Amino acid sequence: MNYHRSDVLRILRISGRQLAGWQRAGLVTEVPEYSFFDLLQLKKVRDLRAKRVRPAVIRQSLQAMQKQVAGMENPLLEASSYSSGSRVVFRHQGKSLEPIAGQFVMDFDPSRVLQPVKVRAIRSEESAAELFAKGISLEEDPASQEEAIAAYKKTVELDPEHAAAHINLGTLYYNRRDYAGAERHYRKAIEVDARYALAYFDLGNVLDETGRLPEAVKSYCAAITLAPTYADAHYNLALAYEKLKQSRSALRHWRAYVRLDSVGPWAIHARNQIQKILQGDKLRVVYRRGRNSD
Repeated sequence: MNYHRSDVLRILRISGRQLAGWQRAGLVTEVPEYSFFDLLQLKKVRDLRAKRVRPAVIRQSLQAMQKQVAGMENPLLEASSYSSGSRVVFRHQGKSLEPIAGQFVMDFDPSRVLQPVKVRAIRSEESAAELFAKGISLEEDPASQEEAIAAYKKTVELDPEHAAAHINLGTLYYNRRDYAGAERHYRKAIEVDARYALAYFDLGNVLDETGRLPEAVKSYCAAITLAPTYADAHYNLALAYEKLKQSRSALRHWRAYVRLDSVGPWAIHARNQIQKILQGDKLRVVYRRGRNSD
């Protein structure tokens, strides 16, 4: 099954600006249609960027990994990856490698002495990765939502710290309006990885939907702190501030959104809101001046 660009943006919940930026950075190739494997690759790029790994570092890591492992064409698909500080680490054939430095990474807890525990953990992670990929493929078909949930649930059973699986489970529950279930998994993703900007953004959506606006604002702000160019977080934060009647705060984030995403219906709406707020401020100033002159 192939996916159009609009499908990719919707499934991965990214903006056209983000996708174009990754293409310009050489992280992904621009193609007329996207395969399932393209979708997986884009999701990994999204997750690394959500953890503030710079595009240049991701690109250098991919190139270095291809040189380190003979015959490897696409490290994002042929090896599991995760961020370690500002770098990317790949796990391949039971070993973790930071390819730019060419150094193997000791990815075990020194307090664990028994090697069999580590072996079981590696095997579970590989199985969890397969189930996670299955969940992504099932998500697109509305008739397969239950199977997708089951695949993600099995993923987190095998690997409770699989943050991306918790995110996707949360989103499936959110779309069903099961906000308690969605919140549980978004919070678990944050517990697993406190630098996961997408998790804070999604949690903010649940909190906003359930009327907890001050908490939603904090969650959106956390997402923006981790990823200052997160356009959708600026947009939703501006909406939340407007609901709280804090127009000046909303104005700041409407402006930020327009700087980050200047085209499309959402940008038009943001510009309209900017004009309304500025016009309202002018009227208030005129009103205050009129009263003072009486």
